[in-house]
Amino acid sequence: METWLHWVDLAGVAVFAIAGTLMAYKKHMDGFGVVVLASVTAIGGGTLRDMILDLPVFWVQDPSFFYVIILAAFSTIMWLRSKDTFPLRYLFFADAIGLAFFNVMGLQKALTYGANPLIAIALGTMTGVFGGLIRDVICREIPMVLKGELYATACILGGASYILGIQLGLSTVSCMIIGFCITLFCRLGAMKWNWHLPVFNPHDSVKDE
Repeated sequence: METWLHWVDLAGVAVFAIAGTLMAYKKHMDGFGVVVLASVTAIGGGTLRDMILDLPVFWVQDPSFFYVIILAAFSTIMWLRSKDTFPLRYLFFADAIGLAFFNVMGLQKALTYGANPLIAIALGTMTGVFGGLIRDVICREIPMVLKGELYATACILGGASYILGIQLGLSTVSCMIIGFCITLFCRLGAMKWNWHLPVFNPHDSVKDE
């Protein structure tokens, strides 16, 4: 089980590193900028989670995560060099997959170390969104988590489905698959059909009384 979870974690890091590399390419960054952006996107959320849980930060304990980040970034750049245009949709798709991966992995780790279900859902959401938030801030973009489309809410729904599965007696693997699929479906659905939470009407104005 531990080995399987480790490979899933590496897969999540690779996908988020690809998303960070795509953003770096969009912003015309140099090689160092690519590595920095890929790294903060891939490990930012997990670092925050481990610090809150008062655990050794995962990438400090295992350098293989950095090898995966560098390999993913290099492979993505080589692929992008063969393209004539920037595939923006691939950035959003990679971000959605990474979000779903990290949400369930963060939630699973929080539960493993004794967090109650509500806190575990919050930590799963932080793991999923924080790396992308740092990436967008560095690139002077409005963070996806602050836009109207479902983003953090997708993590919360996926996390809640994971906890529900546990309550129903499903296996950990089954709960992780369910949580991953629901998070990914909500995020991709938000991107395709513009699902969003109610927000302020941009035409509304604040009137002095």
